[in-house]
Amino acid sequence: MALQIETIVKTYGRRRVVDGVSLRVDPGEIVGLLGPNGAGKTTTFHSITGFVRPDSGAVQLDDDDLTRLPMYRR
Repeated sequence: MALQIETIVKTYGRRRVVDGVSLRVDPGEIVGLLGPNGAGKTTTFHSITGFVRPDSGAVQLDDDDLTRLPMYRR
């Protein structure tokens, strides 16, 4: 079961806080997001978990698109 993040974008007002992030995590892999304050790490994580909805892009688990599912369904 691979987790695939494809080109997610998130903006708040006129500020783009996540700009085209893509990521693939295969079973057994451990991934860390590193960057300075305001780089979009937390927003990226929240987009993956469903806490916030990305403006564009996709979050997939294998062939299932989770992007528009609520947090409790992921």
